[in-house]
Amino acid sequence: MDPAINYCSSCGAAVSLRVPPGDSLPRHVCDACGVVHYRNPRLVVGALPVWDDKVLLCRRAIEPRRGMWTLPAGFMENGETVAEAALRETREEANANIALGEMYTMISVPQINQVHVVYRASLVDLSFSAGEETLEVRLFEEREIPWNEIAFRTIALTLQHYFDDRRAGAFRFHPGDLPAF
Repeated sequence: MDPAINYCSSCGAAVSLRVPPGDSLPRHVCDACGVVHYRNPRLVVGALPVWDDKVLLCRRAIEPRRGMWTLPAGFMENGETVAEAALRETREEANANIALGEMYTMISVPQINQVHVVYRASLVDLSFSAGEETLEVRLFEEREIPWNEIAFRTIALTLQHYFDDRRAGAFRFHPGDLPAF
């Protein structure tokens, strides 16, 4: 999935794929300066904002899955906590003010080297609107969710957990893995 690393970002020399001393996995290692270029999964972080019995969804204005619905979420930035990333992404994509609750789902997606983390959240008010990466923002009751238009399987799974837990009257943390197709 990731593009090949051909040159060292520290010195510009060629790199080769090999198991460095003290490691057990092949890594891109600089042939000149010895820097090991680690490639680790990226965190996608977001929130499941709720107002009464409705969930806030965003229609994507960007690829992948432009025009489909998702929760406000995106890649975590360096220098921020996971919770700060969830708050920032919700502000950026939905211009929404939320009170962040507990971490709700953490789903590993190894086939694309990502981990998706979603927090439960409450909308503080109804002053939300589409951000730059969003075509439309809307509150949905469970029966209105456009299930066939949900952008990502992790988001559909998170929504399913939410509605199941709500019916059961108890919310719990849902860790898991997303199997490849």
